[in-house]
Amino acid sequence: MFVHLSLIVLLILVGLYWSGAQAVKERAQTAVEKHCQAMEVQMLDGYVALKYWGLRRNESGVFKIARTFGFEFSATGAERYNGRIMLLGQKIERIEMEPYRLK
Repeated sequence: MFVHLSLIVLLILVGLYWSGAQAVKERAQTAVEKHCQAMEVQMLDGYVALKYWGLRRNESGVFKIARTFGFEFSATGAERYNGRIMLLGQKIERIEMEPYRLK
């Protein structure tokens, strides 16, 4: 009985983590799309891919999940460049883009 209850609790925790992770990914996706529009470049493939995650302290000293998502963009339509967005918890820390050729 205890094993079944533990398994159910574990599945619920995994489901909650997955749901939260999807919300963070969608937030990163939206931020990258807006940033690419502001920089007048085209976001390629329409998605962000998780490259790194781990624990890190925020400015208050509280541990949060740090995530880095990668994406690709193009300024001219001919070349592909890489970018990344870093989040700490739900907060977007920064968006970095490789140097790229202007139109």
